[in-house]
Amino acid sequence: MGTSKRLGGRERRHLRIRRKLRGTPERPRLVVFRSNKHMYAQVVDDLAGRVIVGVCGSSKAIAERVKNDGERFAESRAVGEEIARLASGKGITRVVFDRAGCKYHGRVKALADAARKSGLEF
Repeated sequence: MGTSKRLGGRERRHLRIRRKLRGTPERPRLVVFRSNKHMYAQVVDDLAGRVIVGVCGSSKAIAERVKNDGERFAESRAVGEEIARLASGKGITRVVFDRAGCKYHGRVKALADAARKSGLEF
């Protein structure tokens, strides 16, 4: 069974994107994962093979910020702001954006815009 039969469209796109993207210590990779319920973001140094910082949309800090907000993209914006804040705390200002095979649209775009607005360059 070939790779195209085992993997869905998003996974194939993610592998195709990952062939071109590499996170370095100077410019790590900002990985975004979108599930049906939550958003996740990690800043990864691929050369060292480690996650520098990570944020989950279901964490208490994010859930408290968006608890009373009925807007659909509030969690995505909060995750983008938090990942930018944590990354700048570690001295990271420039990243490579990895959308993980998702369209740059909707919640993924909201997270990216919030991270840019909070100081990350990509």
